[in-house]
Amino acid sequence: MYNLIIYLYLLGVAVYSRFNEKVRKMWRGERDTFRVLREQVDPNARYVWFHAASLGEFEQGRPLMEQMRREHPDIKILLTFFSPSGYEVRKNYEGADIICYLPLDTIRNARRFLRLIRPELAFFIKYEFWYNYLHILKHRGVPVYSVSSIFRDGQVFFRWYGRQYGRVLKCFTHFYVQNEKSRELLASIGLTNVTITGDTRFDRVLQVKETPLSGPVGPTIDLFLGRKTIEAPSGAVGGASSGAVEGVSRVFIAGSSWQPDEEIFIRYFNEHPDWKLIIAPHVISEDHLQQIEKLLEGRKVIRYSRVAPSGAVGGASVLIIDCFGLLSTIYRYADVTYVGGGFGVGIHNTLEAAVWDVPVIFGPNNQRFQEAQKLKAAGGGFEISSYEDFSRLMDRFNSDPSFLRQAGERAGNYVKGEAGATQLILSDIRL
Repeated sequence: MYNLIIYLYLLGVAVYSRFNEKVRKMWRGERDTFRVLREQVDPNARYVWFHAASLGEFEQGRPLMEQMRREHPDIKILLTFFSPSGYEVRKNYEGADIICYLPLDTIRNARRFLRLIRPELAFFIKYEFWYNYLHILKHRGVPVYSVSSIFRDGQVFFRWYGRQYGRVLKCFTHFYVQNEKSRELLASIGLTNVTITGDTRFDRVLQVKETPLSGPVGPTIDLFLGRKTIEAPSGAVGGASSGAVEGVSRVFIAGSSWQPDEEIFIRYFNEHPDWKLIIAPHVISEDHLQQIEKLLEGRKVIRYSRVAPSGAVGGASVLIIDCFGLLSTIYRYADVTYVGGGFGVGIHNTLEAAVWDVPVIFGPNNQRFQEAQKLKAAGGGFEISSYEDFSRLMDRFNSDPSFLRQAGERAGNYVKGEAGATQLILSDIRL
């Protein structure tokens, strides 16, 4: 049944690729993978394979890849993606030796792929459970690890009708899960090769915080904010909250926002022009950018792509980030942050914002995200369900500097307290 579904899916992708650019990139990339491998694989090298569905999973795997490279410089790393949103952004990532799409999980594709790579280890990040790849890896005796994985009651593995497919979980050598609930669920179907290590995303966002800005992003944001960057003390990091820049206006940064999010916070800031506003929307299309600009009424708006080459901000008080890959570093400039998606399928990455010692606001659909729940409990995250909720919270941040400062400190302390998963995982694995 699984293989029939995969072939039907393959047919659907082939047809849909004619009408959708993102799907077309994935279709072409998967078909090109075997050429890439034939050209780039060193038959005498030792490979470790990391697979990430998309960009978020890549960020979870990145600390593992980079520490493994430091500890085992003789090992080569293969990095595969399923989604174009991961591959297109990170196809030039220097931490891997080969980067390509993962061909769809047919038996033929899995055999061809593994015959070319012959990995010594394989890491599947968070939610990746490809039946044919995993069974062939197990048959060949290759250790396979599920890292930063998290399991929930509603998943197919724990339903009566999904027990047959759930056998795929027996292919893993070990699970490094995020929480106790995941361990209990795996134990309920007889799997005890499980260690609770937490989420490697905490290690990743702390790495980002410790990495100096490079390229045009820092000068561009400073130019927009009208601030002069000052040198931080040794060991300190940048950020409006940490005192690494000087200026007057407070800064609100909205990351991965969707239209329902934007309709709430833009309404507030249209009435509070003393705040500088930076928006990094989840969807960067001309239609969406124009929708945002229309909501901003009489405020002067400029796009990042137009500031970076020209150096001209023209008195703008709103900056729209119209490219990918900058958000995690831009949060350092915020006094208050907002993470989008909570009025849709679910919120995006709150840790990228919280690590900068700033409060994080998000919408109501956050129950499935344990970091958001814990961030709320710590006093650094704030859920809103309406414009009125948002307005009351922002009014308090405006009028109570100590409340703003304490909320930011609690957010940052929560992130620091959850770090360490990368070391726990790699100390348990032998090459």
